[in-house]
Amino acid sequence: MGKETGRQQHASAPRVWTVDILAAEGFVLTEMAAVADALRIANRVLAQPPFRLCMRSARGGALSCRAGLLVETLGFVDRPEADFAFVLGNSDPDHPDLSLGRVIKSYTNRGARVYLLAEAAARYLKDQGEAGSTHWENAALLRERLGLFEASHALASENGPVVTCAGMGATTDIVLALIGRLTSAAAQMSVANIMLHEQVRDYSSLQPFAGAKPTITGDADLDHAIRLMQANIEEPMPIGDIVAELGISTRSLERKFRTYLATTPTGFYREMRLNKANNLLLNTSLSVREIGLACGFQNGFSSLYKATFGITPLVLRKSRRPGQTAPQAFALQDFTSDGE
Repeated sequence: MGKETGRQQHASAPRVWTVDILAAEGFVLTEMAAVADALRIANRVLAQPPFRLCMRSARGGALSCRAGLLVETLGFVDRPEADFAFVLGNSDPDHPDLSLGRVIKSYTNRGARVYLLAEAAARYLKDQGEAGSTHWENAALLRERLGLFEASHALASENGPVVTCAGMGATTDIVLALIGRLTSAAAQMSVANIMLHEQVRDYSSLQPFAGAKPTITGDADLDHAIRLMQANIEEPMPIGDIVAELGISTRSLERKFRTYLATTPTGFYREMRLNKANNLLLNTSLSVREIGLACGFQNGFSSLYKATFGITPLVLRKSRRPGQTAPQAFALQDFTSDGE
C-alpha cells in the first residue's frame, strides 16, 4: 500500500481525524464522491467512527460540479485544524482557484498532509516547478503547452507532506491507503469490499492505460490468503489449512502479513470478521448471537467485541441506530459545521 503518515492515535481514547475537501467551481464529482464515500463507509465499518469531513472553498458558499450537483462549503481559514486535506481536480484545468500554494502551506505548516488530485496536482507541479504525479491527460496537456513538463505515470507521488495524485478513479485507492494506515488493513479491506473495489493499488502502480497488473497487496501468496479469508467468514479456515493451500510455511505467511500489512494472519482474519459484524449490527435486524455465528464466532462474540472496541454490540447498535443523537461524522450538516 502507499505510505501514509498521520498524527498518532492516543491509546486511551478513539481518535477522530478531520479531513477537509477543498474544491472550486466545476470540481470533479467522481473525486469528491471517492473521498466522501470511502471515509463514510469506514465510519460505518468501525465501531468508533474515526473520520469527520468538511467541504471548503476559497470564498465559501455553494459550488457546483459540471454535472450540476450543488454543495455547500465553508471558506478557507488561515489556521486550519484538519489532519488531512484533499484538493479536488476541476473540469477547467486553468481555473484560477486551483493555484493554492499559500493554502497548501497553511495546512502543511500545521502538520497536515495534503493530497492534490488530477488538475490540482498539475497546477501545483507547474507552479512549484516540481516533479510528481497527475492524470496522464493533464501531463500530456502541460507537456504540449510548456514543452519541458514531465510527470510520473504512477497513481501518486509523495514529496514530504504533499502527495500529487492521478485523481479520478484512482482517488479511491489513495483514500483506502489512508484508511489502512490510520486504522487497520482489515478495515481497509472491508471498505474496499463494500465498494466492490477489487484491489487497492499501490502509489507506484502505473495508471491503467499503461497496463499495470492488478493486485491486492503486491504479493501473490498474500493476495491468495486474503481471498481465502474473505471467502470463509462464517466458517473460518484454520491458518494451517490456509498455508497448506498456499504451499508455504506458517512462518512465511506471518512474515508476509507483518511486512505488507503490519499485523498477523490471525489478527487480520479476526478483525475482518469483526468488521463484517459491525456492518450486520448496523444494517440488519439479526440478533447479536446470529451475527456472531454469521461471522464465525461460535462462542464469546460479545466479550471479544467489547475487548476489541470498548463497547458491546448492543450498545453500538443502539447508539448508531437512525434517530439517535450520537454524532454521525458524515451527516450533511457536518459539511458546513465542521472545523470552525
